[in-house]
Amino acid sequence: MKLEQNGNSYFVRHKKVFDPHLVEEVFVKQSFEFAYEMAYGKGFHRDHRSGGKMNRSDAEIFQNTFQGKIAEIVLYKNLLLQEVNVDLPDFSIHGRGIWDDADLKAAGKSICVKSATFFSNLLLLETKDWDNEGKYIPNRDNSKAACVYDYFVLVRIKPDIKKLIAESVEGKEILWQEIQKNSWFYDIAGCASLETVQFIIDKKYILPKNALLNNRIKMDAANYYIQANDLQNLEKLYSALKEK
Repeated sequence: MKLEQNGNSYFVRHKKVFDPHLVEEVFVKQSFEFAYEMAYGKGFHRDHRSGGKMNRSDAEIFQNTFQGKIAEIVLYKNLLLQEVNVDLPDFSIHGRGIWDDADLKAAGKSICVKSATFFSNLLLLETKDWDNEGKYIPNRDNSKAACVYDYFVLVRIKPDIKKLIAESVEGKEILWQEIQKNSWFYDIAGCASLETVQFIIDKKYILPKNALLNNRIKMDAANYYIQANDLQNLEKLYSALKEK
């Protein structure tokens, strides 16, 4: 269902309570090492959102990458526990111009893993990244990369890393100490099929650029959205991936 709208303000009404599960420290460490290399080492991530103006600092790139990689790992772990045939998450450090072709691949399907903070209640897809058929535009002209995702999964992470990590980083060890001070938790809010994403694109479920979300957050870029409580239960994904 669509967000409630009042002028330029949009409000989430279909919320889902965060259901915390502990992230194993080994997964936190793996995510940290990957994110640090992508932000401060040889890796490359975009420094701005599609359609957005705000440039991302190295610290913001680290924050987003760390959160995103934890999300991939915990979904991978849950798929294994369900005896789904799933490939290992990609930990290779890509240079400029190289894009991941899928966040996870399981049972021959591509899964787009969207991460968010624990209080978030929207699965967001930047409008300029997706065409009318639900294809991922940055990969559309890359013959070696998939541009169609079969499923989309929202994973939420606690605590909010953006409130933990300062803009200036004094060194890798100090940064790791800050990460270690906290226990990390996740939940998997739900999933959506490609058909659902095609539906929200067709019906223009759009949170516009510069709109106010819940009267607090100004959107830097336009996004398609699905409210957390409108997502399918994860059992739907498990069942689909187990089908022969």
